[in-house]
Amino acid sequence: MMYTMRIMLFRTVIPLALAAAAAFAQSKVSTEKEASMKADLAGQIDGMKKQAQVMVDSVFSFGELGFQEFETSKYLSGILEKEGFRVERGYAGVPTAWVATWGSGHPVISLGSDIDDIPQASQKPGVGWHEPMIEGAPGHGEGHNSGVPLNILAAVAVKHLMEREHLQGTIQLWPGVAEELVGAKAYFVKAGLFKDVDVALFCHVANNLAVSWGPSLNQNGLVSIEYMFKGESAHAAGAPWRGKSALDAVELMDVGWNFRREHLRLAQRSHYVISNGGDQPNVVPPTASVWYYFREADYEHIMDLWQKGDNMAKGATLMTDTTFTSRLLGSAWPGHFNKAIAEDMNENIKKVGLPQWSEEDQALAKGLQKELKVRVTGLASKLQEMRPPRLPQNTDTEGGGEGFGNQPTGGGSDDIGDVSWVVPAITLRYPSNIPGGPGHNWANAISMATPIAHKGVVAGAKVQALTMLDILLHPELVKNAWDYFNNVQTKEMKYKSFIRDGDKPAIWLNAKTMEQYRDRMKQYYYDPSKYDNYLQQLGIKYPTVR
Repeated sequence: MMYTMRIMLFRTVIPLALAAAAAFAQSKVSTEKEASMKADLAGQIDGMKKQAQVMVDSVFSFGELGFQEFETSKYLSGILEKEGFRVERGYAGVPTAWVATWGSGHPVISLGSDIDDIPQASQKPGVGWHEPMIEGAPGHGEGHNSGVPLNILAAVAVKHLMEREHLQGTIQLWPGVAEELVGAKAYFVKAGLFKDVDVALFCHVANNLAVSWGPSLNQNGLVSIEYMFKGESAHAAGAPWRGKSALDAVELMDVGWNFRREHLRLAQRSHYVISNGGDQPNVVPPTASVWYYFREADYEHIMDLWQKGDNMAKGATLMTDTTFTSRLLGSAWPGHFNKAIAEDMNENIKKVGLPQWSEEDQALAKGLQKELKVRVTGLASKLQEMRPPRLPQNTDTEGGGEGFGNQPTGGGSDDIGDVSWVVPAITLRYPSNIPGGPGHNWANAISMATPIAHKGVVAGAKVQALTMLDILLHPELVKNAWDYFNNVQTKEMKYKSFIRDGDKPAIWLNAKTMEQYRDRMKQYYYDPSKYDNYLQQLGIKYPTVR
């Protein structure tokens, strides 16, 4: 409650104070001077293309799963320390989390992006078909190796400009730990990471350069719940009647849930894996567990799915004479992004434009698209238009029911949604991936240590830096962002965390998998002192396509 009160006070008072304090500085910056500053930022980032390539390739080579991003975090936070940022490690009880800060006073601009990768997505970059570096190992099949390098480029360029021009403000950077597990950002919020932040600029890999605002009809929030059943073992052939199978309870819960799907809203997405299925067939399993993601369009519907899941588990125990416990492994709110900041960023996107793709870049893209048997379009050649969001329409009173009108249709989740409900936030999408990939797959790793990713990161860093400068020079932009946040976004909907007292980050997840593969993966770590790029180190001709 006290944290909520502090946030409310900040939302009301700080933007006004910021506007007053910065008005004098703003009046001194002419249009010509601002244009010169923006040209300087773009030039600085162009001058850091080599650093961009090294960072992107290095993080790609580490290939670490969520909560186990030790090499990645050490590497990226070390770069920021060398650039003069103060680094706090182990933030919010997460060993691989850190917060890097430079500057003083307002505006406080917070930059975030994810760093974890995908299980069993090991893939040689630049090769247009499935060819793992290590069979079964994890890999960057979503492209999370690129976002924090993008933010570092932008932050360093803006820092240099602020030092030279004596601009006041604070730059904050942090990594999205275990995003694929939606495992950390809600804990960052709870720990107060954003309590003094004016604007949060997030970024995520995509195949075009774009930003949007408002809610989304095809993005969900979720809770990640593991149900752990306990029974009693017995000889599965000699005395099966003496056993109480925890695995039976898991399977009965799953059957019940799959029958219930028919009667759930279109917006819901739910999926599970059996995380413990017993030890061996001749022993009635005394323990077993199943791990669910319950996704829906808003807090109340997510909580309803969670309750249904609990009921399914209770029913399974009644049928099997077992018991169960459960634990929250992660959570995310549906995102709602800021109109004022998105509109400003979109103008900077128009200024920067898409990268100039080479014939080799397009050949890799088209080769992969042919391999995947999707439409062969190559890489994006035209910016996407930013359109107003399609807002949900309540048509129940007209007799149409929830299947009519603009209703949430469901989709993926990102725990940046939690951040977007405590501070004005946007997500910059930048073009480092190839259109047509299935997502969370080896195919989405193919471009991520190639010139495609390097160029996309540089373009995105320019947009990020230009938007940061706008926030520094134009206090009315921050004021407008908070006005939308207070009077539109949160006017009726208030943030309530899914995290309960006693819940802790699931930092043990993926430890066994990384222990299995890490030593073998080390031989593939990128060595920029010996090789110009990662493709050269791996001996891959760019591009390699059929």
